[in-house]
Amino acid sequence: MMRERFVAANGLTHHVVEHPGGARAPVLLLHGYLDLAQSFAEVIARLGAAGHRVIAPDFRGHGDSDRAPAGSYYHFPDYLADVAGLLDALALDRPHVVAHSMGGSVATMLAAVLPERVRSLSLLEGIGPPAMPADVAPDRTRLWLDGTAKVRARGARRVASLDEAVTRMRISNPDVPVETLRAMAPRALRATDDGGWVFRFDPLHQTTAPGRFDAEAFEAYIARVACPVLQVWGRDPDGYAYFSERAERFRDTRSAVLPDAGHMMHWTQPDALCGAVLAFLDGVERGGAATA
Repeated sequence: MMRERFVAANGLTHHVVEHPGGARAPVLLLHGYLDLAQSFAEVIARLGAAGHRVIAPDFRGHGDSDRAPAGSYYHFPDYLADVAGLLDALALDRPHVVAHSMGGSVATMLAAVLPERVRSLSLLEGIGPPAMPADVAPDRTRLWLDGTAKVRARGARRVASLDEAVTRMRISNPDVPVETLRAMAPRALRATDDGGWVFRFDPLHQTTAPGRFDAEAFEAYIARVACPVLQVWGRDPDGYAYFSERAERFRDTRSAVLPDAGHMMHWTQPDALCGAVLAFLDGVERGGAATA
């Protein structure tokens, strides 16, 4: 039932995975850093089978969406503008937004500045990174200049085999079982003319961003979010002080914990994840106190 297509929005062409679903409210699914929509294939299928039209775009510079134009970079307001443009291009009327990790930060900004466009938020470990002190900014900017120059000169690193891809994926995902990484790796790779592969994301994403994460500003966005919010955790958030403190700043929120799922919960426990999200969406649509 899933199909893939390309949609023009905000001056770029975006790759979108879509499930037609049924008559229930649409769902916009936003992936995380260095991930892509196809990584959520099991989740998309389950939400679609439950009657929700599901739209899952690749962020700019991820998957098969356009990369940032030459000489530019990737910033959260760029992602936000892309998503707002996709809402218009796809005629999405107040979707539920389900968003993982980096996508959760974009979704929070969207719900804060365009509250009339968002029905609910399901944030999958998606409430932003820890705060950074102001004095790290000059060093980060230097690292950004050096890093982007090297990447632009070198290009994407070729992956010679599936085993190499799995080894590299384990660096960012040490808690994900190897067999799960092996199943996910082909979705993350694009074949090259010489018989190898490259990862589908722009290698500029692996450079240090030029500025610090401004937690104070992000929490101002959180304060503007009025829709119901579900926070799904693949670990106990009480073990991370900034998680629990920031999580409590949403005004209409509840949480679900998927024990041992880890950060990449859509890979390790897609059924449990969909169960929590669908229970929440059912509650929102009934107009009651949604719980997971």
